[in-house]
Amino acid sequence: MRTITHWIGGKPVAGGTSTSPVWNPATGEQQAEVPLASTEEVDTAVRAAAAAFEQWSQSSLSVRAKVLFRFRELVNGRAQELAEIVADEHGKVVSDALGEVQRGLEVVEFACGIPSLLKGDYSDQVSTGVDVFSFREPLGVCVGITPFNFPVMVPMWMHPVAIACGNTFVLKPSERDPSASMLIAELWAEAGLPDGVFNVVHGDKTAVDALLDHEAVAAVSFVGSTPIARYIHQRASATGKRVQALGGAKNHAVVLPDASLDFAADHLVSAAFGSAGERCMAISAAVAVGSAGDELLARVSEKARAVKVGPGRDPASEMGPVITAAARDRIVGLIGTGAEQGADLAVDGRGLTVAGHDGGFFVGPTVIDRVRPEMDVYREEIFGPVLAVVRADSVDEAIALINANPYGNGTAIFTSSGEAARRFQRGVHVGMIGINVPIPVPMAYYSFGGWKDSLFGDKHVHGPEGVSFYTRAKVVTSRWPQTQAASGSSFHFPTSN
Repeated sequence: MRTITHWIGGKPVAGGTSTSPVWNPATGEQQAEVPLASTEEVDTAVRAAAAAFEQWSQSSLSVRAKVLFRFRELVNGRAQELAEIVADEHGKVVSDALGEVQRGLEVVEFACGIPSLLKGDYSDQVSTGVDVFSFREPLGVCVGITPFNFPVMVPMWMHPVAIACGNTFVLKPSERDPSASMLIAELWAEAGLPDGVFNVVHGDKTAVDALLDHEAVAAVSFVGSTPIARYIHQRASATGKRVQALGGAKNHAVVLPDASLDFAADHLVSAAFGSAGERCMAISAAVAVGSAGDELLARVSEKARAVKVGPGRDPASEMGPVITAAARDRIVGLIGTGAEQGADLAVDGRGLTVAGHDGGFFVGPTVIDRVRPEMDVYREEIFGPVLAVVRADSVDEAIALINANPYGNGTAIFTSSGEAARRFQRGVHVGMIGINVPIPVPMAYYSFGGWKDSLFGDKHVHGPEGVSFYTRAKVVTSRWPQTQAASGSSFHFPTSN
């Protein structure tokens, strides 16, 4: 059995006796075991990062940019290998995993511009002989706690920007698919990043709590479910840490009668069933407005039945398995509950088997029609290949439905009406909006994040807000008086003159 290690202080470090299995979702077989870090092991990683911060925080912007450019080239050169690792441990198809690597690389490329991103401000002669200028400094040891669904991309939303800003980093990836993070650590070292600047510790709640409580940790970034995001925000904030915690989602796509229904159906199917629905930006609720409903359902159902489900390594596969047997069973249970509560199962993905992979964690694409907001299949974040179709009479009713939902991560509208699209984008209480784009993940030079129960903290990840999150400002007021000049000091509050 292959045993995965931690990465601390620039080298692999074996863990203790407590381990967790790493499965191959396509076969249902265990392929590795990963150590679950103790509080002491977490302390070792944080202290290695804290020691490295003393030198790395003083490194020049030129040195940091050169390391980032080398890291970018190394990741790009190993993209296929990274994608195959993700396919083996997560289950998504290799082509999808390659897309994940590419979107992560875009953040690295953004961070390569750190000399421009950290430029400060200067005001000359704000008072006689007095100048004011500002600049931003790194925070210290930053932590990333990341989910299983994007083992390359989501960590890359965090550590390239944090490191470019002069911080050091401790990554706690999901224990379900940890191997990609270890290859990333090796690539950072090959790029010339000093030992201790980037560290990886695997673990469960024990490791997470140790990171949240550690006195040397300055900031915590998290992506995961809403209950855990709320917990992390509260616990880390209580110890004075800066926190950005992205939670769950229930992403809606509104389809108006004037939309191209073939175009909308194609994109709904790919957005709902890509990566087996295990995306925080997956479309899980289609809101069919007015006369669009029946025809849209027919087209979506036809395309859902045609999705090729199989192992992630098979080039013919369009959708792979879900991450674990427990995830499969939960999704299957929610599909059944939807039918019991009165929804119509237009396409039922339960009981799907893939030839030669009878033990795999497969659930087929599922379409559930006439879903109502009080049903479990609508209220819960399913995180599986299930598309709920909700009916609405108008775009205003659709907006009200979205705004009543506790999540506010992403949403989309399909329409040929600019007026309806503008009314929608201004009316919904959601952080990321697509107009005829089902998965509106911003480019790296914008920032990613939702509203309401989809975000705890005031900063989104990567992009300009990422730079702001991983740095803090200093403002300097400066005067260089002539030696013989009168000091001009006074007991009254200083004012300009």
